[in-house]
Amino acid sequence: MSGKYIVMFKSGTPQSEVDRQIEQVIAQGGKINQKYDTLLGFSATIPDTMIKSLFTSEHVDTVEGDGEVSTLAKSLGIN
Repeated sequence: MSGKYIVMFKSGTPQSEVDRQIEQVIAQGGKINQKYDTLLGFSATIPDTMIKSLFTSEHVDTVEGDGEVSTLAKSLGIN
C-alpha cells in the first residue's frame, strides 16, 4: 500500500541527503511527484513500508499527507 505525502527537510540539510531519500523512495517502488528545491523537500507516492524511516530520519522536518485543497467555500444556500 502507498500514500501521497509531502516530505520537508530541516534547514541546513545537504542536497545530497535529499537526493538520497528521493532515490530510496524510487528504489522502494514509490514515485516522486514534485521536487521542491527552494523549500528543500518533495511530494511523492511513498510505500507504507518506508514512511517510518522518513519519520525517524534526523534530516526530515515534517512528513504530511498530501491532498487536494479548495479555496472555494461551500454555499449554505442562504441569500
